Amino acid sequence: MIIILALSTKVIFAQDRFQEIELKLKELAYTNPGLNENVELSVNNISLQEFIRALGTANNINISVDPNLKLLVVHNFSNVSVSDVILFLAKKYDLEITFIGNIISFSQYVPPQMPIKAIVPKSLNITYDVINENLGFDLKSDSLFSVAKQITKISNKNIILAPEIGDRTVSGFIQNLPFQNALEKLAFANDLKLIVTADNTFLFDKKDELGLNSQTPRTNRNKKQSVDYPYQSNTSPNLDVKFHDDKLTINAFNIPLSEVINNVSQEANRHYFLFSEPKGNATLNVKDVSFDEFLKLLLNGTDLTFKKEGDLYLLGDRNLEGLRSTKVVQMQNRTIEKVIDLIPIDLKKNVDLKLFPDLNSIILSGSAPRIYEIEAFIRDLDKKVPVVMIEVIIVDLKKNYNVSTGIKAGLSDKPAKTGGIIYPELDFNYSASSLNNLINLFNGFGVFNLGKVTPNFYLSIKALEEQGVLNTRSTPKLATLNGHEAKMSIGKTEYYLELSNSIIGGINSQTIVNQQYKSVSADLALTINPVVSGDEYITLDVKLQQSDFTGRISPNAPPGTVKRDFQSLIRVRDKEMIVLGGLEEESSNNTGSGVPILSRIPVIKWFFSSRTKTKSKSRLNIFIKPSVIY
Repeated sequence: MIIILALSTKVIFAQDRFQEIELKLKELAYTNPGLNENVELSVNNISLQEFIRALGTANNINISVDPNLKLLVVHNFSNVSVSDVILFLAKKYDLEITFIGNIISFSQYVPPQMPIKAIVPKSLNITYDVINENLGFDLKSDSLFSVAKQITKISNKNIILAPEIGDRTVSGFIQNLPFQNALEKLAFANDLKLIVTADNTFLFDKKDELGLNSQTPRTNRNKKQSVDYPYQSNTSPNLDVKFHDDKLTINAFNIPLSEVINNVSQEANRHYFLFSEPKGNATLNVKDVSFDEFLKLLLNGTDLTFKKEGDLYLLGDRNLEGLRSTKVVQMQNRTIEKVIDLIPIDLKKNVDLKLFPDLNSIILSGSAPRIYEIEAFIRDLDKKVPVVMIEVIIVDLKKNYNVSTGIKAGLSDKPAKTGGIIYPELDFNYSASSLNNLINLFNGFGVFNLGKVTPNFYLSIKALEEQGVLNTRSTPKLATLNGHEAKMSIGKTEYYLELSNSIIGGINSQTIVNQQYKSVSADLALTINPVVSGDEYITLDVKLQQSDFTGRISPNAPPGTVKRDFQSLIRVRDKEMIVLGGLEEESSNNTGSGVPILSRIPVIKWFFSSRTKTKSKSRLNIFIKPSVIY
């Protein structure tokens, strides 16, 4: 009912908020006619900020938008007013709209915090005279648990409640009676029973449910003066108990647990108190065990446990207050965060586990036997974890070979200049004047008369050869725990321009052009996961990815990429080096152009053609050397 009322209040509050925004928009429309203008809008994947700003610009409205509004909107509005669009956006995206003069401000709506009504616990009227140890109280339908807790705090005397009466309420009025006498009167007035143990602990239980004296714990009532002799149980022929020199010999077949506990406790002269009646039967045959060992064996695998306080054994459910144990287990060689996930679910059942990273420890709370099992399991896992040092040598060898030869002649737009390189490579251009001087040397000899070339004529002679070797080498060192990945990445990033157009329709349609530079990466990424075996061998899971850029199809287009990768699973000895790779890329190019027929005749083809021959080869090798360190 409270949840429905809260939801109804929230809906009514939201309706009032939107009605207030609508009234404000109508008032502002008198001084800002643009709010009443009808618009035609169609947007697709545009940010909410840009959409609101464009709406305000197109209709002469002063608008302020919170930069934290980073939503993308897709809408199509036809023949609706600007006010309706603003109100729709406020409801659709839960926006807060405030008005400052003629300015409309948009931000994300933050609902107000509902006040939490503090719960004041009921004050108990309990008094205690420390000097005389007198107790007084005035109770009326108060929680027995709270009463017992308050009396324990002010008197420093322990009071324990049986599980089945923990939710009872009590009433009574006592003024300055001795402590034990006052508790007896409280128990009598509320149909309860008070039991006082040997260590001065006070136990509340149901009245006479088990037929025991209210001042004596549940134990053997026909205690013998001497227990140093064999004992044959008269309760059942299937139960045989012998006690000698503080050791028990028990032979039982399908006997109820409560009967086994009662008979063995009588024979061993042990006092006990049951918080809850044990269920089920037991079959056991043990020899020369102590009473504590007997209880461990008997209760193992059940929901019961025991705890010894002085000479009294407390038996009950493992999760009961007073029977729970708490222990802090600190790790020595590993981190506790990953170990806790490895504990089997059956071991963690009914045990509360809390991490304490400051001390690399785990806090266990539950039954003592289960805590001992978890602690033993953790100790078995808490071994030294090998650290693997990985030395990596990356060698990337690139070779290229390029030959360009040929003679070119032609006419240019303007007279060419003589010049170029003669040695060690030949790449020389002759101008028209240089060629005419050369021709004049031949003119006049006999019948030779070659004439002259035009001023814009040129002659280019090229004969060159290029060779290159690029050796890239890097030697990183990686260290990681056994079974954990070690990663290395080397790369570069290039950017390209992306344009997007958005058209906002209205009285005057507008086009919004967005420019965004996006990145493309080319990396050399190496991932190695080592696993150390007990025979000094290391299993390596190696993954390598290499990418590089190629040319762009246009200046603003993203660059092309080429990739090389491999994955290998190998087993090597400690400190042994291996080589992986051989990723090889080879390309060749042989092109030429020249005068038909003459460019194919041997020898003279070099004077009537231009040729280019290119070869390139690249090879990637990875050297890996793992070493185990501690």
